[in-house]
Amino acid sequence: MRRFVRHPTDIPIAVTVTAASSGCSMTSVSQGGLSCEVATQVAVGSMVNVAIPSVSPPYYGNAEVMWCRQCGEHFEIGLQFTDQEEAFKARMVQQVCQIEHYKNMVFEREGRWMDGDEAAAEWIQKYAADFSQH
Repeated sequence: MRRFVRHPTDIPIAVTVTAASSGCSMTSVSQGGLSCEVATQVAVGSMVNVAIPSVSPPYYGNAEVMWCRQCGEHFEIGLQFTDQEEAFKARMVQQVCQIEHYKNMVFEREGRWMDGDEAAAEWIQKYAADFSQH
């Protein structure tokens, strides 16, 4: 079983390091942090702002870069949230992202449209137990 939950790639996030802002692709999220792919190297120990504006309400939080490694032409960074409250909020946002991804996937595969509440109820019934174990 995975220690981290894969983030749906169709839900964009942004990571801001000092004055430079960069879109990134989140790859996974855990209890205390997340990892994502960025275009440029980021120094370990840097504080970053994390934004997921496509969820309602939008998520904005802070994290510290714990590791950075080159992966082909991009870099993957590991971020640790600054406190437990940030980690909890990010976890809840990740669940919203998973539900939105599920809603899109069902429409794409089955042609079945669901509103947010219907998608949430169905996703929770099918996947919430697995999600909470990560």
